[in-house]
Amino acid sequence: MVRRPIWEQKLRSAFRRRSVVWLMGVRRVGKTVLARSLGGFEYLDCELPRVRRMLDDVEGFLGGLDRRAAIVLDEVHRLQDPATVLKIAADHFPHVRVLATGSSTLGASARFRDTLAGRKVEVWLTPMCRADLDAFGNPDLAHRLLHGGLPEFFLAKRVPEAAVQEWMDAFWAKDVLELFRLERRASFQRFAELVFAESGSIFEATRFARPCEVSRQTITNYLSVLEATFVAHVVRPFSSGGTAEIISAPRVYAFDTGFICQHRGWRELRREDLGALYEHLVLNELHAILGSRGSIRYWRAKAGPEVDFILDRPGRPVAIECKWSAGSFDPGGMQAFRRRYPGRINLVVAADVDRPFERRYGMLRVRFVALDHIAGSLSRIRRARG
Repeated sequence: MVRRPIWEQKLRSAFRRRSVVWLMGVRRVGKTVLARSLGGFEYLDCELPRVRRMLDDVEGFLGGLDRRAAIVLDEVHRLQDPATVLKIAADHFPHVRVLATGSSTLGASARFRDTLAGRKVEVWLTPMCRADLDAFGNPDLAHRLLHGGLPEFFLAKRVPEAAVQEWMDAFWAKDVLELFRLERRASFQRFAELVFAESGSIFEATRFARPCEVSRQTITNYLSVLEATFVAHVVRPFSSGGTAEIISAPRVYAFDTGFICQHRGWRELRREDLGALYEHLVLNELHAILGSRGSIRYWRAKAGPEVDFILDRPGRPVAIECKWSAGSFDPGGMQAFRRRYPGRINLVVAADVDRPFERRYGMLRVRFVALDHIAGSLSRIRRARG
């Protein structure tokens, strides 16, 4: 079992704030292994009938535990009323630490009738981030791009197509069908495949309706399901509403570079493939650092200039460009953005940067960093504002 120190620390920090922690993330991202790596926790698999029967009387079960007990409720959505179980634990048994895991955002489906606002801390386990690569003993970014960030696929010598389909089958049966009650599996799976194949592009629901043989509204519903289960990330445009900017069309990114490669038919990566995949890796790193996706935007002018990601911070938006090679950076997009939205924090995250450095392009000052340095750069921003 590979230990993942960065995520273990996030969980320990979460338990210092609340007694109930919701560990969420896409299927097979490593939630169960991470939960079982925590010392002192009793592991309970909610897929087992005996565990579900035991938790039918949640007050009796929790009341019988030691005052310093800690439990893992893995796949908690398999319980009849998981939200009530967690609510009772938070309100009446705060001395019991409860780590609950699930493959969707809490409250994403009718199964969760209470989002437990104010009662729990959420930890989002993303596909493998930069720190995980060291923990798994393989810091090769190209390998991470081709194999993706699900541990079992990352560790495989070659990811077989059958394993990807097996994942899709389990995703449909255990996440989509149980939580969202969707019909028309073929249409939904076709939509998911198109999202993987076209990941990172501007999304227009009408364009997917015909090949999936469903309505535009159904496509919108399908996207909501992919977003709630962390299979897709919707990045909306940053804009003040100017007519010269894209103000409503989002970009949709698939969760994993390995799945993108599989659905694009890439068995080996060419140099021209690396840039787009690396953009996904940077987005994944931002998710791991921030623990959410709400503040991440992109910017594009209708005339062409664009910036990959904007961290939407009131009055001080952070501009981020993603480059496999620092030498390929063109400052035109950032310069156009800063003419509309003044600010000092401009980052280029590049795969070939060993240590951070800065360059000036006229009035624009840009800091070049590696994946390892993003968290430190954002911490500097927070300290400067504080």
